[in-house]
Amino acid sequence: MNGRIIAIGDIHGCHQELAELLERIAPTKDDRLIFLGDLVNRGPNSCAVIDIAKARGALSLLGNHELRLLNFRKTSDLAFLKETDHDTLDKLRPEDWAYLEQMPLTHYVPELNTVFVHGGFLPGQPWQKQPADIVTRIQVIDRDGRPRKRAEAPGAPAWADLWNGPPFVVYGHTSRPQIYKHKWSVCIDTACVLGGALTAYILPERRFVQVKAKRAYYP
Repeated sequence: MNGRIIAIGDIHGCHQELAELLERIAPTKDDRLIFLGDLVNRGPNSCAVIDIAKARGALSLLGNHELRLLNFRKTSDLAFLKETDHDTLDKLRPEDWAYLEQMPLTHYVPELNTVFVHGGFLPGQPWQKQPADIVTRIQVIDRDGRPRKRAEAPGAPAWADLWNGPPFVVYGHTSRPQIYKHKWSVCIDTACVLGGALTAYILPERRFVQVKAKRAYYP
């Protein structure tokens, strides 16, 4: 592995913060950029984020927000959508849909024994075989061992609290005010769209770089 791997947490349309973060990190042609899903929705300009991802040659993973939009596009079933999705739907261009449709679920780097994913994994099962519904949405594990969102199982442990690796997992999705680090995982969704920060995790040096949100874009 020649260059660095630069993973960036949930961007949610915050194109100015993304541009500032990339300027600060100054990726070279040898570096690999990985966006951990949820490039779109809630923030000011989803299309501009996709433009930056394409211009920089980033590998963008599928997040639950992209999955919702793609499911709606396939089925026309409004049950897939949330209120804030409609604004994005109105603005996405054909080339944006093409970009969303090619997003992989995970990216594994054997030299670092590290896997990148949007949401996470159900502990105790092979991570490679877990479906999009789990790996883009999981936040906590309920008392029956099922993957849930935090709101569905208040007080349940985070999946990462029960994940003993290997591999090491770099993920987003579960927004927190601070980076959430364990021996075998790190969450870098620091809630930029809510007024927090946009976070990058740089490997192999294991360094974090952050820029503060210009404001809260979503309540």
